[in-house]
Amino acid sequence: MTSLPPEESVSSMDARTKVCIWIILVGMANFLAYTVSYSIIGGEAVLGTVEYDAGKNKVVYHLTPKGKPEGVHRDMFVYSGIHSISIWPTVMAVMLALLTLAKDRIAGSVRSSVVTGRSLISILAVIISISTAGLTFLFIRQFMTLMSQASSLAAKAATMPASLPI
Repeated sequence: MTSLPPEESVSSMDARTKVCIWIILVGMANFLAYTVSYSIIGGEAVLGTVEYDAGKNKVVYHLTPKGKPEGVHRDMFVYSGIHSISIWPTVMAVMLALLTLAKDRIAGSVRSSVVTGRSLISILAVIISISTAGLTFLFIRQFMTLMSQASSLAAKAATMPASLPI
């Protein structure tokens, strides 16, 4: 393994490199937090369901289609939904930061007459941005559909009489 010349040491990194490294570290922390919270709470809201429990006269939030029968608290459901949505912009930020850090190497190694290294970097950045923006939109739409469904069910629960003990 070769050592870096003194002018390329960590202390003399340019601002762009420092920003990219911070984006990658924060993104990895978000992935770790998502994975840990997913494991602890047992799922995520975007793949979850919302239903009305007539016996308890309340809305029940499930983190996955086959989640806990008793469901989870609404706040946990909302947290899970927001964190799930945040993963796609995080993927985009991390991938673009990695692409930025590697752009000189990519640009120097692509010797095709069809596309230049800089063009390839631009194409990859557009693909990353469009695909992650599309997935973010789909997750937002699914989560908003679930929350709208929950509001409708809550309105239904408010109009229903409380169940009488037998």
